[in-house]
Amino acid sequence: MRLYLDHNATTPLRAEVLEAMAPVLREIFGNPSSTHEEGSAARRIVDRARELVARAVGCEPAAVTFTAGATEANNAVIQSVRSPETPWQRLITTATEHPSVSEPASLLESAGIPVHWLSVDANGRLDLAELDRALAGSAALVSVIWANNETGVLQPIEAIAERVRAAGSWLHVDATQALGKTPVDLGAVGAHWLSCSAHKLNGPKGTGALVAHDAPALPPLLCGGPQERRARGGTENVAGIAGLGAACELVTAELETRIQRYRGLRDRLWQGLASKLPDVHWNAGDADPDRVLPNTLSVEFTGAAGEMLLQALDLAGVAASAGAACHSGSVTPSHVLSAMGRLVSGQRPAPQRQSPGVIALLSEQLGEVAGRDQRVLAERRLLRRQHPAEQPRGLVPLGLALLFRQRRGEAGGREQREPVGGP
Repeated sequence: MRLYLDHNATTPLRAEVLEAMAPVLREIFGNPSSTHEEGSAARRIVDRARELVARAVGCEPAAVTFTAGATEANNAVIQSVRSPETPWQRLITTATEHPSVSEPASLLESAGIPVHWLSVDANGRLDLAELDRALAGSAALVSVIWANNETGVLQPIEAIAERVRAAGSWLHVDATQALGKTPVDLGAVGAHWLSCSAHKLNGPKGTGALVAHDAPALPPLLCGGPQERRARGGTENVAGIAGLGAACELVTAELETRIQRYRGLRDRLWQGLASKLPDVHWNAGDADPDRVLPNTLSVEFTGAAGEMLLQALDLAGVAASAGAACHSGSVTPSHVLSAMGRLVSGQRPAPQRQSPGVIALLSEQLGEVAGRDQRVLAERRLLRRQHPAEQPRGLVPLGLALLFRQRRGEAGGREQREPVGGP
């Protein structure tokens, strides 16, 4: 039996979500834009899901626009800076954004559009004073990741929103990792837009939403029809939308229980690591664990190269993800950890013989965690085999929505691993 510890990359489909999707896949095949009964049946599914998403994020149903995922939702907001119709003609974002924000932001910058990249401190949080300085001047679009996909760091969204609104600017938050792991109320925090993705909530891949609150209309990223109140062209993915709605319904019902359970399991894992392994460091969590998602643990320690440790863990039946990917024999540092000062791109850390890596072990039942504590001791042998003096620095951030174990047949091929936390 394999142990799946990569829930910040994607999550398994909950049975309740599959149950909500199954009738659509089998029977409710109509186009939601059609006026006959088959179309109306599909429209009722979409409308019900819209209500469930709205309830989960604290907005009115009419504010929810369904997309193909958070990547599309993020691009719809970021690309609006190009439009002469919007009152913002510049972008402010952070150095630790997901690529679905940072890459379109870089494209804007290469096209001559002003982009201000906010720095973060050693704990991954942006400097509010720097934000104030960046907001001075003309109106701007500000885009901030609520909870980081690699480290789980939570940004002070309410304080950010207060400053952005006071400056006459607009705020978009990427809540892909936050929803389902921390309270999310778009109206209460004061942001104008929020992006989310179903597959981070035990829902299906290929479905997400862009949610607006007290915000001007955005030019559509995809044109071609009247769907989603002309905000997003294309026939709706009714089955996927039903799955997102069901996943959000579970979030609304289970959030407090999830948070307490995740935090207890994360802290138990960290205590086991810290007590049994030397020179271990919790990225961003050492200062204040409450400012990190309760399901996420990003750990580094001397004695192992991250990618080699990942391979050893994979062979041992444990699936985790890396913040440093190996390409052609070299390690590309995580831009998030680099921005936090944990890495220096293209250089070895000082002293050179240090080579941090990560162990990530947890299982679904808290009682089983106690029984698996000895696995931490066993992994020390993996660390000693990595020859730290000869390995470049590598870190493995753990998306510790580590709460589900996944069975896989012995004859199955090896799964492809997507980037950590990709929408």
